[in-house]
Amino acid sequence: MSSQPFIVKPGDNITLSNVEQDCKPERIPDYTGTFQKKGETKKPLKKLNKRLLKLQELLYAESKHALLIILQGMDTCGKDGTIRKVMAGINVQGCEVVNFKVPSSDEIARDFLWRAHKAVPKKGMIGIFNRSHYEDVLVVRVHDLVDESVWKKRYQQINDFEKMLVENGTVVLKFFLHISKDEQKERLESRINDPTKHWKITEADIRERSYWDDYMQAYESVLQKCTTQWAPWYIIPANRKWYRNIVITERIVETLEKLDMNYPKPNSDVSTLYVD
Repeated sequence: MSSQPFIVKPGDNITLSNVEQDCKPERIPDYTGTFQKKGETKKPLKKLNKRLLKLQELLYAESKHALLIILQGMDTCGKDGTIRKVMAGINVQGCEVVNFKVPSSDEIARDFLWRAHKAVPKKGMIGIFNRSHYEDVLVVRVHDLVDESVWKKRYQQINDFEKMLVENGTVVLKFFLHISKDEQKERLESRINDPTKHWKITEADIRERSYWDDYMQAYESVLQKCTTQWAPWYIIPANRKWYRNIVITERIVETLEKLDMNYPKPNSDVSTLYVD
């Protein structure tokens, strides 16, 4: 497998309006095969989920690495759905999800990376950031919450932070879930029209949509300035949830397989043990 069609390489000039948001197999060379619709991915995704479970067990047993998965994207892009579908069947004891909402007064009183650093998974664990430290160069920028001279320095600070994590055994996978403005409109309307989803939408969600173009510019800067050899960004076409799920699951499985993990050797000869 090769994930190159989705990767942002250092030096790439990203214009998100020109980047695919739908599943277009003819434009994506042999990464997810030639899947055209949801039903065709059910069996492959189930197989990948089983493989992911085995790899998670190896990660936990060996405890030499941690895996940090960062999910970013506009409202309704599918961060929660990705976590639910991609991580289906894994051992919850080895995985922790952290949601990054409006920072508390305690968090604001510290450097912007503090709350992210303390949430990084320990070795043997998978950690998932639903939003992340990147909010401090996204929301902060769009809404002028700090001076430009402050948030501009944060790109390099983030790169240095992630490099430190990688050098100390944490694998960092960053996924930008790329949906269109029209798709977001449909998803917001579905929440408005379904009483069981009213809890998932607020007036703030509608207001944030008016900043769409500003957010696209902010994300373009993030994708260009913070994709590195040690922690590259992946732009995932996310208008089709089933396609999003299999692409991300493949990438996680591929990444864990490259770690060439092994079960640790026992401290004694297990063959001599006897159970009465």
